[in-house]
Amino acid sequence: MVSSEQRRREAARKKYLRQQERREAARRRARTRTAVIASALAVVLAGGAAVYAVGGIGDEKDTASKAQESPEPTKAADPCEKPAAGEVKKMSFKKEPKLTVDTDADYTMNLATTCGDIPLELDAKNAPHTVNSFDFLAGEGYFDHTKCHRLTSAGIYVLQCGDPEGTGAGDPGYTIPDENLKSKKLKGGVYPAGTVAMANRYNAQDDSNRDSGGSQFFLVYQDSQLPPDYTPFGTVSKEGMKVLQKIAEAGEQTGMGDGAPNATVVIDKATVEKS
Repeated sequence: MVSSEQRRREAARKKYLRQQERREAARRRARTRTAVIASALAVVLAGGAAVYAVGGIGDEKDTASKAQESPEPTKAADPCEKPAAGEVKKMSFKKEPKLTVDTDADYTMNLATTCGDIPLELDAKNAPHTVNSFDFLAGEGYFDHTKCHRLTSAGIYVLQCGDPEGTGAGDPGYTIPDENLKSKKLKGGVYPAGTVAMANRYNAQDDSNRDSGGSQFFLVYQDSQLPPDYTPFGTVSKEGMKVLQKIAEAGEQTGMGDGAPNATVVIDKATVEKS
């Protein structure tokens, strides 16, 4: 006859085994996710592809069971202020603006965000179409009141912004060519911390959708392993890096390393200046 103590021990053993199985499954998913993020960057850093990168791994049947297995992520305190009054302007343009940027001049862009100012030094000499487009869009108020909708912290370490829709699907109605992909700064397949680069819809598997940059861009807050497929067009200042680190430390909402930032990152005003 089995005693109550033996039943208790057997129940405890089974519970322990279940816990170990869930933990191992979570570790496998985390390892898989890190690998997929790096290999699917044409999707991860592309406008209109956020849903695939966040929720497209596995089938629909797995979604419910994974939600039950994985604990709810703890949401960090929001380190940022409330957004300034105003709304995103709905804009769409038929074609890329006329190229008027001065490649011999210095251009700076300031992102006045709810988390602090993020000044950027723009590289008009090596990425004239990209800088010209950002100068134009900032002048139109295109970026004002928009959210930085994505923070990644597994394999790549970037904050993605520039989408008026805040979903990863927005664009200005036109595309710009890829530029500066052979930059000496991109050594060993690494986008170094402080890099400002374009998101796009390029698919490395079939080499499709080159020259598909729009308005979405990403700020690298830690060295990130990436293929040289994303136009580097600027550098974040030291002051801006401090703001990025604050945003990164607050984490993202899924707890899986890829999702909306816990910090309320809104670009209250974006301005470009020439000197």
